Amino acid sequence: MISSNDFRTGVSIVLDQSVWRVVEFLHVKPGKGSAFVRTKLKNVQNGNVVEKTFRAGETVPQANLEKITMQYTYKEGNEFVLMDMETYEEDRLNATQIGDRVKYLKEGMEVNVTFWVKQEEKQTIKQVLEVELPNSVVLEVLETDPGVKGDTATGGTKPAKLETGATVMVPLFITTGERIKIDTREDKYLGRE
Repeated sequence: MISSNDFRTGVSIVLDQSVWRVVEFLHVKPGKGSAFVRTKLKNVQNGNVVEKTFRAGETVPQANLEKITMQYTYKEGNEFVLMDMETYEEDRLNATQIGDRVKYLKEGMEVNVTFWVKQEEKQTIKQVLEVELPNSVVLEVLETDPGVKGDTATGGTKPAKLETGATVMVPLFITTGERIKIDTREDKYLGRE
């Protein structure tokens, strides 16, 4: 349990059988009445954001989260197999659990997986909350329109299909077979590698 007086940005709590992360908080002490804490909470599972007010000192369950570094080993059907780097145990995740950045997932890549560990009927259940890919990845361009002499870095952009199947916009001078660096958070070309 955690008191609303101890809320800080990034603290995870359990409300309505879901994990919520505190995005903003404000302790308010009005002239009349009792103090309260006004918060903005983000649902970790689906990204919804709500504003909720708690009485000062009100206690809520704190989410028991566990962050594990795992390596993506291979894809089997619709499931992505990730291996715990310490215990060598495998977990199978689907594309929905990984999120929209699944398009940058490459074999051998290390990712951080956040699990919500909860107790139900005398057994421990681990539920995947989020999969965090590296901020940037280096991938090979599989196909793109050919570069034309005179194309410069300050010119336009063209679509390029990468080895993982993702398509990003790249400068006109990029050719098939080149290795480029991509920002996975903004789907943006960062440069050649």
